[in-house]
Amino acid sequence: MRAAVVRTFGGPEVVEIADVPVPEPGAGQVRIKVAAGALNPVDAASRAGLFGGAGKTTGLGWDVAGTVDAVGAAAAWNVGDAVVALVPGVADPLGAHAEYVVVDAGAVAAAPASVDAVHAGTLPLNGLTALQALELLDLAPGAKLLVTGAAGAVGGFAVQLAAHRGIEVVGHARAGDEDLVRSLGAARFTADGVERGGVDAVLDAAVLGAPALEWVRDGGAFVAVRDGVLPEAERGVRGENVWVRADGAQLAELVRLVDAGVLTLRVAEVYALEEAAKAHARLAEGGVRGRLVLVP
Repeated sequence: MRAAVVRTFGGPEVVEIADVPVPEPGAGQVRIKVAAGALNPVDAASRAGLFGGAGKTTGLGWDVAGTVDAVGAAAAWNVGDAVVALVPGVADPLGAHAEYVVVDAGAVAAAPASVDAVHAGTLPLNGLTALQALELLDLAPGAKLLVTGAAGAVGGFAVQLAAHRGIEVVGHARAGDEDLVRSLGAARFTADGVERGGVDAVLDAAVLGAPALEWVRDGGAFVAVRDGVLPEAERGVRGENVWVRADGAQLAELVRLVDAGVLTLRVAEVYALEEAAKAHARLAEGGVRGRLVLVP
């Protein structure tokens, strides 16, 4: 089968399409015939070698939408089921950008009924990251949350999820994204931030770090979505990194919210798997609103 991999680290040009063996599911696993999967910044980080793995083939891709193709023993899925899943692993030899992928059955959820596979393939990584970040913040309805990068993939989901929970969201993004951010459910918009201590919590999807911590009230909460950018604690502000994990039950809840119209799945461009290097180059250019999606 074909899969997008890197053998040496570097820019988009190092991404290649390799012929690799079709993986076989073990006990408690399923094999998915991939229909689509989003390209994310974490894939660019893997490609550049930020997670290690030098000297071996590294697969790319965390998001998958497709159809169950084979099941291992005690896997509670059937061949032919339309599913979505998170395929975590930053230095594994095979990722989701392939024709087939094997995942633990507990990482899988039934695919949304209201969207096609291309859109469904944008949900797992960024949706789970936003949901798990909000769990860490543990805010009650009526609390005031500032989301940085509110026009992006994680930030956009966070705005919608928080607003759905009755949290007052301040969306932080570039001035040109105000209409988009407000359409996602932000009660307020800012391109410059808020007064010191002006919100109960910050979900830092834009990786601003210490400057965004200033906006949190004393004793509030701050969650960063990338390792290494959690600012030093001050004023009793609780700070945590979100380490996204596969969770089929949480993914099923996100799917329910997609089908209920609460979550919006945004696709910017679609590329054939053979164009993976081209898609990586487009991601590196920046300014993408919505996900770039690879289709085998």
